[in-house]
Parts: sequence; structure tokens; C-alpha cells
Amino acid sequence: MSETTGSQLPAGTREPSAHGGSQARGIWIALASSAAFGISGSFARGLFEAGWSPTAAVAARMAGAAIVLAIPAVLAMRGRWVLVRTNWLSILLFGLFGVGACQLCYFLAVQRLDVGVALLLEYLAPVLIVLVLWVRHQKRPSAATIAGTLLSLLGLIAVLDLTGASTIDPIGVLWGLGAAVGLTVYFFISAKVDGALPPIMLSAGGMAVGAITMLLVGALGILPMTFAAGSGSFAGFQTPWWAALIGLIMIATVFSYTTGVMAARALGSKVASFISLTEVLFAVLWAWLLLSELPGLVQLFGGLLIVAGVVLVRVDELRALRKGQ
Repeated sequence: MSETTGSQLPAGTREPSAHGGSQARGIWIALASSAAFGISGSFARGLFEAGWSPTAAVAARMAGAAIVLAIPAVLAMRGRWVLVRTNWLSILLFGLFGVGACQLCYFLAVQRLDVGVALLLEYLAPVLIVLVLWVRHQKRPSAATIAGTLLSLLGLIAVLDLTGASTIDPIGVLWGLGAAVGLTVYFFISAKVDGALPPIMLSAGGMAVGAITMLLVGALGILPMTFAAGSGSFAGFQTPWWAALIGLIMIATVFSYTTGVMAARALGSKVASFISLTEVLFAVLWAWLLLSELPGLVQLFGGLLIVAGVVLVRVDELRALRKGQ
């Protein structure tokens, strides 16, 4: 998605019912997806230390994932290519903003901030959605949503540690907020996608569009596109660039998106979206274990406020949906 977007089903997809063993299995799959998404920042940091630029890392990640997902996506289409023609604009925008811009901004933030702090900034997306709906559609949020928004904004202040106890790169903060904007755009775009389009086709198409976009950005000199054959530190060991790249593609992209779709189908996208919030916790845990990065106590407290605010907003949203049924 965040890369948490893998656990979302396009709007219009029927919510499946899951009970007993199937629901328990779905929960474990959703947690595995969040854990895989959460490690992406750690793999990316290894590439940066090896001499890669964020633009190159995002381009290689998306191109590799698009290649791996190509065959499963073709099989999932079952010859229904008219769905691609009718959804081409959504796929294009998904790749440009929901995948390309979101991931690039997140990686640029990771280059300047701790992985956990960068992801916490990205997770302000649900708050931005509330604000956009309020301003654009005059859709005034309920008291619970307003409370959740305020909690998240207080959490943002704590994460930024404005007291000065920790050093925060302001440019990194802007990139982190850019990732939140990209994730916000993703949610609005995915809400307009025809539910008949297989999610894996949306992911594969978006990855291909994003990869082409990043290559053009590098070719035009808008952002540096640097590939290198160096090595970076990972889990206390010097790791070659190709190991970090394989992990980024296979674990943090292909596996995470695939298991995210499986979880959404087993649990329904609403429940899966709640579980996807654990990506923040997993990202902090991975960064601590693999990179020896751990936000300060004030920042951890701010992260809890952000997550609590997002949960409150989503709980209120689900309550409103149930009343409307």
C-alpha cells in the first residue's frame, strides 16, 4: 500500500461469508499478508545502502511483480478482455497513483526517516479521505469520525516529535505525507473499478503501468534512476543487492498482494482491512529486528494514536454501512 491495498476488493465485489475454520484461516492469511507488506521498507533500505535510488527500487519492484503476476492474471481473466477495455482508465490511474506515486513517496520517505515513522505518516490516508469527502461532497462526518481524525492528527504531532527530542527530516515528512495522498487516491480509484475485474488483474496491470511510469521518470531525469551492484546491511549481515530485490519482489509484493486477496475473499474486505492495520506494527517490528531502528517512546505513542484514530474512523464507517443496509 501502503501497501495494505492488497487486502482490498474492488467496490461492487460481493462480501463472502466466512465461518469457523475458514474464518480462522483467513485471519492467519491476512496477518501473513500484513507481515509481508510491513517488511518492504526494510528490504528497500537494503537496496538504498547498496547504492540504489528510490526510483530504481520502485521500478524494479513493480516490473518484477508484474512479470510474476502476468500468467496468473491472464488465467484469471478467462478470456474476458472486455473488462480490461472498460476499466483501462481505472487501471492506468491505479498504476500511476495508487501504486507508482504511493510507493515512490514511501520509499523516498524511508530514505530519510525510520521505516516505522514513514509508514505511520502513510497511514494518515483514511483521515485524508474523511477530509476530502467533507470538503468536496459536504459529507459531514459523525462525532466518532471527527474524534478519530483528531486522534490521528494528535498522533501525527507526536510522531513528528515537535519537542525536538528526536531529529525528523522535514523533506522525509513531506514524502511520507505524499505516500498518504497516493494511498488516498488509490481508495477513490478502486471504488470505481468494475467488481467483475479480477483483483489480480488490477494488481498486475497497475504494477506494469507503475513500472513504465518510473522508468520514464528516470529516463527524463525528473528523479535519479540509479542501479548499483553493492551490498547493504540486513539483519546484521551484509546482503547483496539481488537478495534484497528478490525479497522485495517475491515477499513484499507478490506474496503480500496474493495473500491479501485470499484474505479479503475469506473474510470480506471490511474485516481484512481492519487486520491490515497490523502492517504498521509489523513494519516497526521488522525495522527493529532487521535494521536496529526503533522509534522513540513519544513516536511510538503517536503511532498508537494514529492507529486508534484510523480504527475509530473505520468502525464508525462500518456502523453507518450497517444502518444503511
